[in-house]
Amino acid sequence: MKFLPVFLTVMVSLSGCASGTNKQTVRICDEQGCSDRPRNSSTFVPGSSVTPEEKQKIRQLTALAEKDPRAAFDLGLRYFRGDGITRNSYQALTWMRHAAERGDVDAQLAVGRFYLMGLEEMGSDPAEAESWLSMATAKGSQEAQTLLKQAQEAKRNEVEYQKWLNLYRPDWYGYWYSGYAYRSYWRGSAWYFY
Repeated sequence: MKFLPVFLTVMVSLSGCASGTNKQTVRICDEQGCSDRPRNSSTFVPGSSVTPEEKQKIRQLTALAEKDPRAAFDLGLRYFRGDGITRNSYQALTWMRHAAERGDVDAQLAVGRFYLMGLEEMGSDPAEAESWLSMATAKGSQEAQTLLKQAQEAKRNEVEYQKWLNLYRPDWYGYWYSGYAYRSYWRGSAWYFY
């Protein structure tokens, strides 16, 4: 019988905690600073921090970037850093590649680094990184030479992992029967099920 009063006390205290968690405001930190704002407020205002003068500069830089690889590299950096423009990793990589394809060594190094380390939603791609870093190394970039070794090592590790995967799980296929998973693989001249 002593259990019931303790249970009721715990339930009453928990219901008090639960009612306190339903706050109508949330703490948001952005370029305007940190503040408590209503939950239903809009926080994204596209282009709010970019002035009309900066928009004009970006249009001019975009037009110049079409012609000059250094301007394309600069535009890619601006998109990557969010410098006077909304940060956009896709545009950053696009403009960096545009400059790198036209022979800009700094852009080749940056693109190689993007592919080696991965860029936000894009995972790393050591083979692609190796090709860009090889181009920059051929033009004398010491930093690219250091990163090229890392890219080659990452590529080797990826190849070794694939070999291991193929060795221990060769041609496996999943089969379902009555809720149980069955896998099979071909070894020599016979199918094996497990």
